[in-house]
Amino acid sequence: MKKYLSLLLVCGCCAGALTPAWSAEKVELRLAWWGGKARNMATLEAMKAFEAKYPNISVKGEFTGWDGFYSRLTTQINSGTEADVIQTNWNWLTILSKKGDGFYDLNQAKDQLDLNQFSPASLATTTVNGKINGVPLSSNVMLFYYNAVTWKKAGIDYPKNWDELMQAGQTFKEKLGDNAFPLIIGEQDGLLLLRSYMYQKYQKPLLDEKARKLAWTHEELVEAFTFLKTLTDNHVAPDTKYMASFGKGMMYEMKPWINGDWAGLYGWSAMYPTLANNLKTSADLVLGPYPMRPGAKDAGQFQKTALMFSLGRSTKHPQEAALLVNFLVSDPAGVRATGLERGAPISKIAEKTLREANILSDKDPSVQGLQQYYQLPNRSFSSPYLEDLQFLAQFTAARESIDYGKKTIDQAATQFEEQCNRILRRVMR
Repeated sequence: MKKYLSLLLVCGCCAGALTPAWSAEKVELRLAWWGGKARNMATLEAMKAFEAKYPNISVKGEFTGWDGFYSRLTTQINSGTEADVIQTNWNWLTILSKKGDGFYDLNQAKDQLDLNQFSPASLATTTVNGKINGVPLSSNVMLFYYNAVTWKKAGIDYPKNWDELMQAGQTFKEKLGDNAFPLIIGEQDGLLLLRSYMYQKYQKPLLDEKARKLAWTHEELVEAFTFLKTLTDNHVAPDTKYMASFGKGMMYEMKPWINGDWAGLYGWSAMYPTLANNLKTSADLVLGPYPMRPGAKDAGQFQKTALMFSLGRSTKHPQEAALLVNFLVSDPAGVRATGLERGAPISKIAEKTLREANILSDKDPSVQGLQQYYQLPNRSFSSPYLEDLQFLAQFTAARESIDYGKKTIDQAATQFEEQCNRILRRVMR
């Protein structure tokens, strides 16, 4: 029963047992996050509910899209002007908090923040040198989601292996036209898709963290980039040149996604509500099978803590800020307002609250995706360095150089290898 939660949660005490300690004076907090319209509106509603419960504390929301959020945050941290509460990414800890002191240690906020709602295993993912740098909000895994309406028009089943995925491209082109694609592949998504495809074949990680370099040989890198190019050549997914014609922005906010021409996406389970809400009918977006190579011993899926709420290291109001975090993740009023906009929650009270409100169920595609992950053979280690922005930039550069015809696959793989090894030697010190 609820298998994914059984691996992440332990019983926690009631949030009502916390000591409501905060300043009697009026306090203003800043809450910073990135997200789409649905997440923004849900978070603003939760902030209103918090202010109603704690009238001496006001909250100012600072929300943007994904682009630029990280660079803005690093600038603020360096100048001591970061928000009191910040939505953060798990992998940022490797850069922003190598010694555990990049964010406020939540061990110091136990009277305001019920950490017992989280399993020791989940808190371990956000802990550096014994310091808890954030509360984990949800578990996240890379999955295939498809637009059921468009796939029905194409008249084919969702692919169960990589060969079927490859064959789907020509069917889409023949039946639905040049602008219809079975899949769209974003920047990070493409890298993690190749990781899964290659891991199923070689049972070999992309990174060698001990040696601080890529683990794949040059020949294996060429094979990986060749597979990605074959996907675009076979009309499975549009190439980066075609995608660029729609301008900058999130793919799921673009017209071809909304109207169903882009009929699938390899992306995070926690993103399901945002992906679905941008369709004409959200229920049209369904979880697909995970493509497996015949005889593969491991699916090679990337799984991690989805998002965190961290307290800024420079916050002048850590008690009040911790109360806000606790309200968002473990108070029924805050949890109901936020819903599933940050994924299926890890907090025990949050999970219970959303199930009772019929917001969360085992039929929810986000939950089904986590269950699918645990049903497949998945033992590969998910390295946070694969999400390093410099590393991803090199992957995007290699991919674009191939799509624009500026480099051969061999040349692009060579440059990717050289640049990434330099980056990894630097960031893994």
